[in-house]
Amino acid sequence: MKSIFKTIRSIVVAGFLMMTMPLMAQQANVPGLDAQLRKLVFAEGAIVQLYVDTVNMNQLTETAIRSMLSELDPHSTYTPAKDVEALNEPLAGSFDGIGVQFNMNEDTLVVIQTITGGPSEKVGIMAGDMIVTVNDTAIAGVKMSREQIMKRLRGPKGTTVNLGVIRPGVNGIQKFKVTRDKIPVYTVDAFYMIDDHTGYVRISNFGSTTTNEFVTATNYLTKCGMTDLVLDLQGNPGGYLQAAVSLSDQFLHNNEMIVYTEGRTTGRQEYHAGKDKIDLKKIVVLVDGYTASAAEIVSGALQDHDRGIIVGRRTFAKGLVQRAVPLPDGSEIRLTIAHYYSPVGRCFQKPYEKGDRQKYDNDMLDRLNSGELMSADSIHFPDSLKYTTKGGRTVYGGGGIMPDVYVPLDTTYYTRLHRELAAKGCINSSILKWLNTNQKRLHKEYDTSAFRKERARLIEDKSVNNERYRDGFLRFNKEFEVPQTMMDILLAKAKEENIEYTDSMLQATLPFLRRQMKALVARDLFSSSEYYEILNPINEIYHHGLEAIKDEERFQGIKTE
Repeated sequence: MKSIFKTIRSIVVAGFLMMTMPLMAQQANVPGLDAQLRKLVFAEGAIVQLYVDTVNMNQLTETAIRSMLSELDPHSTYTPAKDVEALNEPLAGSFDGIGVQFNMNEDTLVVIQTITGGPSEKVGIMAGDMIVTVNDTAIAGVKMSREQIMKRLRGPKGTTVNLGVIRPGVNGIQKFKVTRDKIPVYTVDAFYMIDDHTGYVRISNFGSTTTNEFVTATNYLTKCGMTDLVLDLQGNPGGYLQAAVSLSDQFLHNNEMIVYTEGRTTGRQEYHAGKDKIDLKKIVVLVDGYTASAAEIVSGALQDHDRGIIVGRRTFAKGLVQRAVPLPDGSEIRLTIAHYYSPVGRCFQKPYEKGDRQKYDNDMLDRLNSGELMSADSIHFPDSLKYTTKGGRTVYGGGGIMPDVYVPLDTTYYTRLHRELAAKGCINSSILKWLNTNQKRLHKEYDTSAFRKERARLIEDKSVNNERYRDGFLRFNKEFEVPQTMMDILLAKAKEENIEYTDSMLQATLPFLRRQMKALVARDLFSSSEYYEILNPINEIYHHGLEAIKDEERFQGIKTE
């Protein structure tokens, strides 16, 4: 019996070798083919031919790829084909869809805003509308996931989708036929004038349209009198290297180096500034522990050239460049190919051990436990990582960007009660419920139609030479207070979610909570710029940034062009 099994096994193995040898021979002719690659192919073939049970080879292959990448740096990653589009979308500049921003109020999709000039706005869909059916399929009250809903709403440009909409104050379900179109994805979240000569711009990430958006925003702000800029990169995770270079080019000149990259196979590549510039005097950049990658390139270039002041907390510390490597089935590897270095030669990448992703991911927790987030004295850089700018300032590499003005973390805003309310979606759902019966009145009271019309012209880089169109918002900001009826809805929602709290906890939470809720209402009525304009004054990093930009002594030795 054993000899029979041995014979059968020999036949199977021989068959496997016969099938794989031509492939191996073909691969062997490729110059420089590593023997380990042949070993990997043989191992996979052996599993297919000989393993006792049926094997899902797609899953096995993906596991093997992930396992290989896990032995490299923390930023070399694998993305399955089904997730590649969603991964790249925030940086690509646009996607095909119906053009709405929405939130889920329990199990119902509520439109927060329609994209100006987008397909939904064109057919009459409005903020506050509840989309309940898509092509006669119910999406409300059926516990459908956000991903499933988005899949139904999106589709190729030019295709149509039939929506059933419930509108507060209107009986029955309204029917709309929407023709999908290209929907822009904006990376400049907000821009406005802080005072007569100081502008504010917030960038959420670095995508293909970031510089164009930034130029549009600063052109408008310059017309409003901007000479100084607060550039907000808090929480910005980065994005395209070229986008960071292009944005930095707006601030530097005379062929000044912005960044250089260097890798084992890529060699050294330098990026330098050109000629076209935004006319600015003082620049302050706001950063925190989640400012990373491309955002660190911009911050580092301005710091190294003594062109601006960095305010906030030590940045994330990512100094690695990834290249997207598409695979035949549409999946993608993002492989680290180089380090990047600031103009004075510092690499911001924090230390890591290959294969130890958990330790790397715990870095922010380690910063908290070490006291770094509360005191700059807890941050120690070795002398080997010390660099000097042309202006004589000391800067550091090897662990992100240490700001010129350190701002400790203020934990008083984010109480346990606030964290639970946010985590369980109570804040947004309460606002949406309140707006269902108040939104129409607010739009009329604060003339939001005029605001949206002029805002659209501004985004299209048309001539909007003053801020008269924002009169409605300015009245809102001065007059509106979160009503008790909205708070009652929120507290009822907290009870429904079994969130326990004491009266003292509530009182400690209310100042920030009311400010946040007012900002969220403003975002619904106006835009995300007004959201940040309301919320920013209680942000400590923002507050210190304003102090820094007014401090003439601090700008001694800093270029103000």
